[in-house]
Amino acid sequence: MSLPAPNLDDRRFQQLVDEAKRLVQQRCPEWTDHNVSDPGVTLIESFAYIADLLLYRFNRVPDRHYVKFLDLIGVQLFPPVPARAAVTFWLSAPQPSAVRVPHGAQVATVRTESEEAVVFTVDEDLDIGPCERGPVLSSVASGQFRAHAMALDAGIAFTCFDDVPKANDALYVGLSDPTPRCAVLLRFDCSIEGVGVDPRNPPLVWEAWTSAGWVACELDHDDTGGLNRAGDVVVHVPVGHVASVLEGQRAGWLRCRVIEADDGRPRYSRSPLVRRIEAHTVGGTTSAVHAEPAGGDVFGVSDGVPAQRFTLATAPVVPSLDDLVVEVGDGNGWRTWRRVDHHAQAAAADEVFTLEASSGTIAFGPAVRQPDGSVVGYGAVPPKGAMLRVGRYFSGGGARGNVTAGSLSVLKNAIPFVGRVENCRAAAGGVDGERVEEAKVRGPVELRTRSRAVTAEDYERLARQAAPELARVRCLPAVDDPGLVRVLVVPAVAGERGRLAFEQLVPAPDTVERVGRLLDERRCIGARVVVEPPLYQGLTVVARLRARPRFDADLLREEALDALYGWFHPVSSGPDGEGWPFGRPVQVGEVYACLGHAAEAGHRDARTFPQ
Repeated sequence: MSLPAPNLDDRRFQQLVDEAKRLVQQRCPEWTDHNVSDPGVTLIESFAYIADLLLYRFNRVPDRHYVKFLDLIGVQLFPPVPARAAVTFWLSAPQPSAVRVPHGAQVATVRTESEEAVVFTVDEDLDIGPCERGPVLSSVASGQFRAHAMALDAGIAFTCFDDVPKANDALYVGLSDPTPRCAVLLRFDCSIEGVGVDPRNPPLVWEAWTSAGWVACELDHDDTGGLNRAGDVVVHVPVGHVASVLEGQRAGWLRCRVIEADDGRPRYSRSPLVRRIEAHTVGGTTSAVHAEPAGGDVFGVSDGVPAQRFTLATAPVVPSLDDLVVEVGDGNGWRTWRRVDHHAQAAAADEVFTLEASSGTIAFGPAVRQPDGSVVGYGAVPPKGAMLRVGRYFSGGGARGNVTAGSLSVLKNAIPFVGRVENCRAAAGGVDGERVEEAKVRGPVELRTRSRAVTAEDYERLARQAAPELARVRCLPAVDDPGLVRVLVVPAVAGERGRLAFEQLVPAPDTVERVGRLLDERRCIGARVVVEPPLYQGLTVVARLRARPRFDADLLREEALDALYGWFHPVSSGPDGEGWPFGRPVQVGEVYACLGHAAEAGHRDARTFPQ
């Protein structure tokens, strides 16, 4: 895109005159007549007029020349990267037939007086299929299976685990049909017999049989207290859920397995008793992206000359969702032109265009005069008077899309039988577009290396080019293998109040694949590249905080935790605010300073003592 040029001095004529008059009042107090009739004011206005002309020319050098040079060598700003979120659509009631959430459905945050709604668009169809409870089995650690379908039909209670439950004892619930990406409600009628466990944190895990084996399910809620009372269990079934045969019975299997908890959770002393089980599909989860559909209309009329440029009404463009298509109407119908990265390899008759995603600018091929005087076209030119229209595309992106869990609660498109929507986890991956200052640093590197990976800085720059959604990239040589290059990548994550789980810091597989593929094309011969997340080191801070009288000790504790999580955040912390430096040890003085700053910022007078 055409990089925006900086304004080095934005003062104008009247501002210069006013500034001069203020200086006159300070330095020449005897000069009291500041009317336009005064000869001195006439001189001030004359000098202000000349200074205004000089500033006008000054604003066109030297940074403007630098930016225009970057534009000349093809440096473009990286567009914003949209955040992604797993969105769950909850049915108003279980349905006898499948409910489809179509591609393109929109969900949003609540619009307030001060903030516009953040809109997400579903990027793949979701079918919420019905299911019923099928066969039910239980197994003990020794591998013995017991069938309980007849007992359930007769309303007879049975022990779902061994008499004294042990690790890997399991209750298997078969569904009439597989329910990938669906939320399944299991309604239990249980007796309070599974004594010994904490009902708020029982030593159980729910799993589903998939094409890759048993995979853990995300538990939405459990009203049974670990199968100890009547209630509902809602689990989110993973993507690859398939039907399989277990003990001669075919079903889509879910199981509740006893685990050997290593966090001190109490274990069962007796097995819970189950009298009835029902199963229904109550929702489904799919991926949504922070983008809104746009396009589908005419954006310009060709004047028949080369190098035409048109700007779309909505920008920036998210090219990864739907490939943007331009159609040219020349009176004989509409012809589809294809998008290319540049016009360098295009012939004069090739119907191609380029797209600058940040600004939404569409450019057609230029014509270049050769040394012998001839003119060569790089790409076809739409005929004069031809209508230009663009198909549907998506616009959006940026860090604004990293909304917290539960924020996406507004369903913008009515979907039959869908009662509500929510995102159970925070959205992640949204990154703001590149700034001009960052492009000015990147430009000389691109000119020097010509997109080859030689130095560590080259690998880091190319990795960012391949995946702008990455927050940090670090290239390190392997200590034990001189020919191996390790590229450590950290995704852009925010977290609620700075709190992060380790799995949030693992980049998406497609991001790692994309970076590895580009680096493999640009690496030196003989070099081997490994793209992976860094090794994260956990940190434990034990401190005693003392609040003075009349101050809230709990609030002080929360402020201290927020400060610690913020200061040691792997993406937005550290001395420079760009994440904690790789390999840098933590000093105890930094913890003191962090806690002291938290007390001062929160207007709480507190003293900290190391434990």
